[in-house]
Formats: sequence, C-alpha cells, structure tokens
Amino acid sequence: MRTWIESKALLLVLGMLIFLILIPHLFTFSSYLLHILIMTFYFSYLSSCWNLLGGIAGQHSMGHSAFVGLGAYSSTFFLLKVGLNPWIGMLLGGMVAALAGLFIGYLSFRYRLRGLYFLLVTIAFAEILYILFSNIRSLGGASGLVVPLKEEGLINFQFSSKVTYYYIILAMLTFVILFTYLISRKRLGYYLIAIRENEEAARAVGIRVIDYKLLVTTISAFLSALGGTFYAQYTYFIDPSTALGIGLSVEILIYPIVGGVGTVFGPAIGAFTLYPLAEFIRGILGAKTTGAHLMVYGVILIVIMIFAPGGITGLFNDMFLVKDRRQK
Repeated sequence: MRTWIESKALLLVLGMLIFLILIPHLFTFSSYLLHILIMTFYFSYLSSCWNLLGGIAGQHSMGHSAFVGLGAYSSTFFLLKVGLNPWIGMLLGGMVAALAGLFIGYLSFRYRLRGLYFLLVTIAFAEILYILFSNIRSLGGASGLVVPLKEEGLINFQFSSKVTYYYIILAMLTFVILFTYLISRKRLGYYLIAIRENEEAARAVGIRVIDYKLLVTTISAFLSALGGTFYAQYTYFIDPSTALGIGLSVEILIYPIVGGVGTVFGPAIGAFTLYPLAEFIRGILGAKTTGAHLMVYGVILIVIMIFAPGGITGLFNDMFLVKDRRQK
C-alpha cells in the first residue's frame, strides 16, 4: 500500500542520496564525525533488513543479532583459518545466516508460532548462539576475534581511510531500501502485507503463508549477515557482546519503531534521528552518566507511542494527508 509521504518524496530521496554521496567532498569531517555517519548508515541498514521481516511481513523478531553475528563470525573465521577473501566470506556468512533463518522459521511457522511466541523463539536462538560463541575457543570465546591486517585495498576489504567504508555502507543501505521499495510494490509485498494484517484470511484466499514467511525470513537473515561482515571488517574486531548481544537486537528494533515500522524509509529515519543524538549525549555528558542515551531513547519511545504510534513517517504522512484534504 503506497503511503502519501513515500509516493510524493522520491525526488527528495534522490536529492538526499546525491547529497550523501557528495558529503565527504563538500565538507571536512573529523574521523569521529565520519564514524558517526558510518554507524548511522550501519544501523539504518540492519534496521531495514529487520523491517522486511518484522515490518512488512509482521513477524516481529528480537533476535536479529544472531544473523548479524553469524555473518561477522563466519567471514572472520574463514579469513583466519583458511585465508578466504572477506567478500567471499561475506557471501558464505550470508548463506550460513540464511540457513539459520530457514531453520528457525520452519520450526516456528510449521507449528504456527507467531506474535509473542515467535519473538521469544528468536530471543532464545540469539541467546543460545551468544552462550555457545562465548565458550568456543576456536571462535575466540568471550574475548572475541581480531581481524588480521592485510594489504590495503578493495580486494582485502581494508582501507586506511574511513571514506571508503562510508561509501560501502551507503551503497548497502541504498540497496536494501531500494529492495524494500520494490518488494513492497510487487506481488510478494502484497502477500506479505496480507499475512501481516490477517494470516488466516491470507491462507483462506490461497496465499502459501508458510512459504512466503520462510522466504522473507531467509532474505532478512542473509542481508543482516552481510552487515555483520561489514562491521567486522570496519572495526577489525568482533566479540559475542557486540555481534550477538541482546542489546544489538534491541537497537536494531528501536529505530523502525521510532521511524515507522513497515515503511520503506522508516528504519533509516529512526536511525538518523536517534543514533547521532545518542552519540551527542555521550559526548556532552561523558562517562559520568553511563546509559544516559538509553534514558533519552526511553523518553522518545514513550512520546512516539503516545503521539505518533505510526512513527515519524506515519506522523508526517498524516500531517500531509490532512493538509492535502484541506486544499481540496
């Protein structure tokens, strides 16, 4: 279903994309500010991957850190043990995560687990992986894995300048947003929305509910794992807390809620609203008020749920619809 703000804002989005492409050449950023932009894109990407499953299809997962972690650990493990190129490792990690998503989805959807029950299954799976990876020595245990330094260049996915990482994650974000946009306007998207709105009715009209839910779970898991590999190559380090922790799953989930669950641009809008704000608060308040950004998240969530349950995208959409009706 096409919303007003998405159908009327394509030129604005294109202009924004061009601006984001030119930003490193138009302005001089410190390494820290560039890092904030990269991480904002990164969380926008992960949230958009979650949005395919939790937003469009309505299958709320709170264990997406499992897929991110599988991608990060798989590519890093293959790089360390057999010297596999990170780009190939990224695809293999995506396949590993896709198989995991298929496994979780089949067990859940085969027995018609949904809503809160599916959410609990995804949390349990992520926690199981967290415990396993924390105790497997070949995967670094609780200490994690360090990505070895290679010769700088695109082939080795290692760069001395953050600008290259900026463009890579921007390209990944652009792809997943475009992918979401195209899916939401094809038959697959309509089927997923029908499943989200009323699963029994969708099944009654002949939609193969389990097949489509498994498909979108697999796609979401695969794309999320690609983000995990990017993070590993960008930070040169992964551990269970950063790659598999429940905190990552919560952060992936919170941005679509603020921006607009089930919308094309909602996850990115939420991330661009919250992540820089959180970093700003950390910078102002420092280490003396650890967790202050979480308090801000809580306040914003409460305000959004009360005054804009459809998120920022839904709020603006409603405002413009009212304005459009008055003009008519």
